[in-house]
Amino acid sequence: MQRFKSSLLALLIAVAALAQTASEKPSLDVRRVGARLQCQCGCKDSVATCSMLECHFSKPAKERIAQMLAIGMSDEQVIAAFVRDYGAGVYLAPPNAFGWIVPYATAGIGLAVILLFLRRVYKPRPMTELGAAEPDDPMLAKYRDQIEKESANLDLKD
Repeated sequence: MQRFKSSLLALLIAVAALAQTASEKPSLDVRRVGARLQCQCGCKDSVATCSMLECHFSKPAKERIAQMLAIGMSDEQVIAAFVRDYGAGVYLAPPNAFGWIVPYATAGIGLAVILLFLRRVYKPRPMTELGAAEPDDPMLAKYRDQIEKESANLDLKD
């Protein structure tokens, strides 16, 4: 009997999880239209991507979009109805090529400026400014003198 109760409970939970409204699990069509409408709750997201839990605008808007699409309205008609009801500020135009290029171009220009700055600041200095290297060890000085004497003798023999 206990096993039957737990199976029944699991079945009820599964049915409750699947019983979602259009706002909780929007269809592809609702997300497509909602992506072109700005949420009016104060966030900068679209109706389709509003991340605010229990949003007072996006949840009813998704349900309204689903109802309008179900009766056969086109995407443009749904968007026009929202613009008529909430004003032109609700409409999000799809990004054009300029909107896609600007962030990457800005990042490239910024990287180039940083590289030019680093090349100018960290320019390698020639070693001549350091002066002649003198051996600190007296044994090395002794060997150096010996090498110079022997190389002078070689020059005389030729």
